[in-house]
Amino acid sequence: MSVSPAHLAPRLKSKTLATWAALLGGPLGLHRFYLHGLGDLWGWLHPVPTLVGLWGLRRVGEFGQDDHLAWLLIPVLGFTVAACMLQAIVFGLMPDERWHARHNPGHPLTGTPKSGWLAVIGVASALLLGAAVLMATIAFSGQRYFEYQIEEARKLSQ
Repeated sequence: MSVSPAHLAPRLKSKTLATWAALLGGPLGLHRFYLHGLGDLWGWLHPVPTLVGLWGLRRVGEFGQDDHLAWLLIPVLGFTVAACMLQAIVFGLMPDERWHARHNPGHPLTGTPKSGWLAVIGVASALLLGAAVLMATIAFSGQRYFEYQIEEARKLSQ
């Protein structure tokens, strides 16, 4: 009983699917698992900063906006989400030939799936979400930093 070569060949990795995996599940490492399998260490490490940032959001809900630890934890979530959106943009804008050379080596270019409008929509969505999250993170961090500086200056002047 022989196994046909089609069962031994690895499946083609879709650029569109990788873009959307990074957009929708990037902070949990789904795009890494899709591209590199469940043994990917970086994929397993992605949820760590995401959960740390979510813990910061929870602390704000419990203790209010004056919780100093939350000031440090929330930007971790923001930068993680922004980095995953950047990864989605990189995936979506990569030329098809380069994508297949990197993620589908050994497969002929003829017959490989071409990315279309779904990849473009994924890139546009990642750009919109990533820019919004990054701006919000920078604004939150800057505001909290300067509020902390003013608070410390008041303590010193008393």
